[in-house]
Amino acid sequence: MAERPTLAPENVSDTVKSQLAGFHRSIIDEVAAAVSRDRVVVVGMAQNPFVKKARQLLDGEGVKYTYLEYGSYLSRWKERLAIKLWAGFPTFPMVFVGGVLEGGYAELVKLRDQGKLKG
Repeated sequence: MAERPTLAPENVSDTVKSQLAGFHRSIIDEVAAAVSRDRVVVVGMAQNPFVKKARQLLDGEGVKYTYLEYGSYLSRWKERLAIKLWAGFPTFPMVFVGGVLEGGYAELVKLRDQGKLKG
């Protein structure tokens, strides 16, 4: 599987690297801690119907999960951008299972259908 292209580290100035490293770092640390600690983590935002569907699916399957919510369409977009930059995934929800970013709602449905959510 091909990796998505990213700018080579040698083509990023130290100033930019420093800015990225500190960009809403407390939020990134909070998400990373939950992902490393809890089996299933859903990162989302208010008002997003796919976040709601993902949580309903997990509830319906009886899967215990941690939910982290960062704003809505009109608030906390910079924090969500920091999470997107960290994860390399463009949309919410972000669903992590066993420390692995599996994707969003559509990928969660596939995991359920494959029987990979139980346990």
